[in-house]
Amino acid sequence: MRSLVVERESWPIDGSFTISRGTKTSAHVVTAHITDNGFTGRGECVPYARYGETLDSVVEQIELQRAFIENDADKEHLQSLLPAGAARNALDCALWDLAAKQAGKRVWELADIAAPASTVTAYTLSLDTPDNMHAAAIRHSGRPLLKLKLAGAGDIERVTAVREGAPDSRIIVDANEGWTIKDYDVMVPKLLQLGVSLIEQPLPVSDDAALASVDRPIKLCADESCHDTATLDGLRGRYDVVNIKLDKTGGLTEALALQKAALELDFEIMVGCMVATSLAMAPATLLTTNAIIVDLDGPLLLGKDRPHALDFKHYSVAPPVSRLWG
Repeated sequence: MRSLVVERESWPIDGSFTISRGTKTSAHVVTAHITDNGFTGRGECVPYARYGETLDSVVEQIELQRAFIENDADKEHLQSLLPAGAARNALDCALWDLAAKQAGKRVWELADIAAPASTVTAYTLSLDTPDNMHAAAIRHSGRPLLKLKLAGAGDIERVTAVREGAPDSRIIVDANEGWTIKDYDVMVPKLLQLGVSLIEQPLPVSDDAALASVDRPIKLCADESCHDTATLDGLRGRYDVVNIKLDKTGGLTEALALQKAALELDFEIMVGCMVATSLAMAPATLLTTNAIIVDLDGPLLLGKDRPHALDFKHYSVAPPVSRLWG
């Protein structure tokens, strides 16, 4: 008989992590463990306040599905039990892991997709003063891809400081909904001169319509505006790239469907993450094959990681070993 164990965990961040919405010093996650006949599958999620989620609400959502999970609900059934979000992500990824262990196969074999390869991941520089971001850029100037957290006022100075500190790195920026359309119009020409190659979620979701009438000399990526396949149609003509995060899609099952649908609509793919451990990143590595940007650096921002953690050698992220997941 199946059993479900739900745990709350806190993982210290190495220093602090700041975006336009605030600062945190720990990553608070929820893990689901589903055991069946001696095999255990695990999934990790990050409740995100931006979407009205808390540790309590996510644990409650999972617990409400206990009877269904322990009575053999599968990944397909789960999609109708819970909406897209962190709770479904933990359960969905645990079910994928369990199925792989029971079958003695890797998850990508079960999903009938190509095995992921080691691929370069972005490294995120937290929102800070230009001087501090310049110092951080110097420390990480050997990395081929840097992602900068921005907020509006002072952003050109921040990007200029990072460019001076890391002249050879490719730079992408993420405003986390922190700009206005006036900010966009002023900053884009300057960011283009600074060699920025992608801008993630410049405006609040409610202001997306404004992007339909602006020039996009730098590719625009939808993050907070893109959750699952149902959100894709509203992004056409406004964004060039969609950021697929499992905590938004509600797990790998919907993430694979979103990737397929997005490619069919001629969107390009970014694979992103919340700040979390390698267990949360592992399922997302299955999406990297078709991505133009991989941003799975969450564990690199922590003070410590799980046993059998992902391999981040050579500024890249490798697919997980089976002892971690899948």
